[in-house]
Amino acid sequence: MLFGYHIRIFEYMNIVEENMSEQKLDIFSKYLSIWVAVAMVLGALLGNILPGLAYTLGNWQIANVSIPVAIVLLFMMFPIMLKIEFREIVNVRKNSRPLLVTLIVNWAIKPFTMALISWIFIKVIFGPLISTGLGNEYVAGMILLGLAPCTAMVLVWTYLAGGNINYALVQVAINDLFILFLFAPMGKLLIGVSTGFPVPFSTIFWSVVFYVAIPLVLAVMTRRLVVRSKGERYLNENLIPKFDPFTKVGLLLTLVLVFMFQGRTIIDNPLHILLIALPLMIQTYLIFYIGYFAVKRLKIDYAEAAPSTFIGASNFFELSIAVALILFGMNSGAALATVVGVLVEVPVMLSLVAIMKKKRKLFDFSKGGMKS
Repeated sequence: MLFGYHIRIFEYMNIVEENMSEQKLDIFSKYLSIWVAVAMVLGALLGNILPGLAYTLGNWQIANVSIPVAIVLLFMMFPIMLKIEFREIVNVRKNSRPLLVTLIVNWAIKPFTMALISWIFIKVIFGPLISTGLGNEYVAGMILLGLAPCTAMVLVWTYLAGGNINYALVQVAINDLFILFLFAPMGKLLIGVSTGFPVPFSTIFWSVVFYVAIPLVLAVMTRRLVVRSKGERYLNENLIPKFDPFTKVGLLLTLVLVFMFQGRTIIDNPLHILLIALPLMIQTYLIFYIGYFAVKRLKIDYAEAAPSTFIGASNFFELSIAVALILFGMNSGAALATVVGVLVEVPVMLSLVAIMKKKRKLFDFSKGGMKS
């Protein structure tokens, strides 16, 4: 059942061909559940068959930061950031309501509902089945997921739903800026209140700097240099596609490493995967429908309404995994919870894409806004 879930992929695909009659995922993304299942099994097997390897990799650290994981995560983050076009932000003034909806949902609602839902299910409903310490770590990992609104994956969902990818890019860019300033203080507050863990603000802050700010700055510099020297078409059609495999391979390597250290926990507690997945699914549908009714009430056209509902429902799980690994370690319940978030997301988000496409006619309002 676990491997039946599609796993969250990456990045908006190299699929924005204007004359495509059929919308589909690339072959890697389409069969990602198979790749992820292989990565998970491989990691768990390595952790149990070669415990010495797991121990050696786990102890290769600087300032409590796992060097193997840091390298892999940086490979994941840079291609994500390279696809963000900040120039599009200036166009948001023409149609700011969808952006305001996503900002309110992502930062004033979603983190708090995730903290509440995870606490109710893990600490109360499932409390007798989970130890106190492990339950606290699960809640912490789920809160980290709720604090990180989706970045590149929202472009996948927007594309599949036939929405406005340009506007989705604007929402991604602005939400990344909000992550820089709000992720650390809100993470410290919510994790501290929900679990009692004394979360160091500096640890979360430097995690955001290392895994968001640095790749973002490098990506912006790269974009400018390449556009000036070879043009924007070369950037989008040649350079970015070349970096895509790094992101996807980085995802799989991260899962191998995480499951290498989580192998024993999973074998001992297979039921916990489902116990974590249930509240995450409830949270995803809840946030989607909050955004759905908001954009419908505001009479926002479908092209911008679609990404506005997806960006809150989906998560920036790469960042969540990175912070969980640094705060709690490779073999922690928090790291496992963020990985379960990956397992849950794709099948749920594909169902939300289907819902939006089915309800498309309900969003046939004015024809204003940014052009797709």
